[in-house]
Parts: sequence; C-alpha cells; structure tokens
Amino acid sequence: MKTFVKFVALFVMASGLSACNTWHGFGKDVEKVGDSIQRSGSK
Repeated sequence: MKTFVKFVALFVMASGLSACNTWHGFGKDVEKVGDSIQRSGSK
C-alpha cells in the first residue's frame, strides 16, 4: 500500500508540473487519482 501511495504522489506532482495548464485541468487529474484510490480501497 505504501508503494501505491508513493506512486500516486509522484503522479500528482508530475502531472501538476508538466501536463496541467489550468486549475480546471489540475482538478480533473486530482479527481481521477481520488477515484483510483477509492477503487483500490474497495477491493
């Protein structure tokens, strides 16, 4: 589980620095990460 959390943190940082040009886009990325965390937690 710790590895997954580290991966998510790295993904958020990388997407925030490179892919997101607007706050709206950043919000969508964060929402996708949250959804994947919820899906992995319900397994």
